[in-house]
Amino acid sequence: MLLACGTPSPHDYAAEIEAWRIEREARLKADDGWLTLTGLFFLGEGDTSFGSSPQNDIELRAGPERSGIITLQGGRVSVRAVEGQTLLVDGRRVDAAQLWPYEGSDRPTITLGPLSLFCHESGDRMAMRLRDLESEIRREFTKLRWYPVDESFRISGRYVPHDEPRTVGLANNLGDVLTLRSSGSVALTVKGQALLLTAIDYDDRLWFVFSDLTSGSETYPAARFLYADIPDLDGMTTVDFNRAYNPPCAFNPYTTCPLPPPENRLQIRIEAGELDYPGRR
Repeated sequence: MLLACGTPSPHDYAAEIEAWRIEREARLKADDGWLTLTGLFFLGEGDTSFGSSPQNDIELRAGPERSGIITLQGGRVSVRAVEGQTLLVDGRRVDAAQLWPYEGSDRPTITLGPLSLFCHESGDRMAMRLRDLESEIRREFTKLRWYPVDESFRISGRYVPHDEPRTVGLANNLGDVLTLRSSGSVALTVKGQALLLTAIDYDDRLWFVFSDLTSGSETYPAARFLYADIPDLDGMTTVDFNRAYNPPCAFNPYTTCPLPPPENRLQIRIEAGELDYPGRR
């Protein structure tokens, strides 16, 4: 039987998903992937010292005993080196630098050998994230596990725009609330059940944070993530649960992850996408 032009064969589709999964694992294990995060330090107003001495507020496993001072003041975060030293910030040796707010897409980063520090917002709180290229979590990582590819979970859905874009407050795993924007939902039918999933606006894509009846037994308990293309001119998009994947919290305790809104806590088993990580901490 000949396939219609432009329609992938089942073999091509499965190969496409397998290639995406290989890329997903490679991104996770990369130098800037979630496995290299080894610390999350919330800042109080004023000064926070960092260095390899235990007398610092942030103790590092490498570098000078006293490296520098991070200052949070009125929503702005800056860093300065201790007297007689400089800091490497974004590849340049400096005495001081502003870390937050910043311009451009790359967050200013302090580098100390295999370690790096950069700002992170968790709701209304400001923190410093610590990255270590020699992270134990990265070294001990095994591999991702997946449900078999099932094309019946690749579903066409109709985009249902809200009357006006909404502000959606999603609590994260630390209890902070993330303020996100949603312009609509997607209506689709999964295994005979009609669903309406809230979509978060994410650049030129739709982002779903969801859980289902496999959560906590076969898949990560808190949530899984999934992206879909923005709707076409007919208002349609494709939601492919074979591409559902775990948030960083499934692998690393130093990450912050949003929890699904009530309407995305699905009362159906989504036996597709990424399974829970067996080495979860």
